[in-house]
Amino acid sequence: MYFGPASQLGVSLFDETPPVEWVPGRSVDEAETIIRAVYRQVLGNAYVMESERAVVAESQFKSGFYSVREFVRAIAKSDAYMSRFSDCPRYRFVELNFRHLLGRAPNSYDEMKAHSAILDAGDFDAEIDSYIDSDEYQNVFGDNIVPYIRGYKTEAITHMVGFTHTFQLVRGASTSSLKADLAGKSPKLNALVINAIATAVTAPGNTFRNPPINPRSRHGAGAGDQGKVYRIEVTGYRAKTLNNISKFRRSNQVYMVPYEQLSETYQRIHKQGGSIVSMTAV
Repeated sequence: MYFGPASQLGVSLFDETPPVEWVPGRSVDEAETIIRAVYRQVLGNAYVMESERAVVAESQFKSGFYSVREFVRAIAKSDAYMSRFSDCPRYRFVELNFRHLLGRAPNSYDEMKAHSAILDAGDFDAEIDSYIDSDEYQNVFGDNIVPYIRGYKTEAITHMVGFTHTFQLVRGASTSSLKADLAGKSPKLNALVINAIATAVTAPGNTFRNPPINPRSRHGAGAGDQGKVYRIEVTGYRAKTLNNISKFRRSNQVYMVPYEQLSETYQRIHKQGGSIVSMTAV
């Protein structure tokens, strides 16, 4: 599918890389390629230490006892997966399971609610199985294809809202599931999915949380024109001098600015080397 300036959306590598498929009988080196691809996808681009590797499951795959599908299941139920993601809030865990195992964002609140109900029963294994045993998984990946990010493709989503939500979960091919956004382990899509609200798609590397869904006005001290306040997202900050502790603890900042201070704030940001990603009335 031709996607235009895909590099600006962070999906060019996904779009240009064919699915990784295992053909039984291939070499040990090719088996290692599959294993690395499964770890990368299922663990959300996280770094995997040798001590975290599922040695028994890897051996079962190399010996032919496990298909790619069963190896994916083993990694998704492994200590490496659970230690990273199972302590996330329920809806965040569900969001990430969709990303890791089906390669897309949840399409509806009904999907989120169904998986939440499984977790309410305390059955983590059943939650993982519900993705891997689904008709969607079988139809798209079958037994021998490693799951991949596909939420930007029309065949993977049911509406444009789901398309925009994909970019809340995936900020480029090199970003990880938990370190790609200031939200960390907090849910990203819960209210957005419930209310079917689309979100802005920004360039890769901009790792901001979504602004509040309901606009607000401030009154009294600090309020701007007609009570309006503007949310400015800034990235690219760098300290201008070499210090033991950088002037900025992280490269992204969010400012809430009254209307009459916009110009002054704009000039200050650019003098400090920042780049404004978006400016929204809140």
